[in-house]
Amino acid sequence: MGITQGSDNVFEDLGFDVEEAAHLKVRADLMLDLRKYIETKGWTQNQAASFFDESQPRISNLMKGEISRFSVDKLIDMLTRAG
Repeated sequence: MGITQGSDNVFEDLGFDVEEAAHLKVRADLMLDLRKYIETKGWTQNQAASFFDESQPRISNLMKGEISRFSVDKLIDMLTRAG
């Protein structure tokens, strides 16, 4: 079994076309930033939901990395609120 070095975008490595892979990577990176912010604050999902004016299930989706449930615009709005 050999090891193949991946690119800097795992979505390209998984076979997504270049444009879609770029969009997915941006969303994933933004989601990771938000997740890290929530974890650093030590918030529960309910506390994060209150801060971001979102529902607890939406924060759960964020924390589980459910990328298809978030647009770039929504993630940027949330990050703006976080400062």
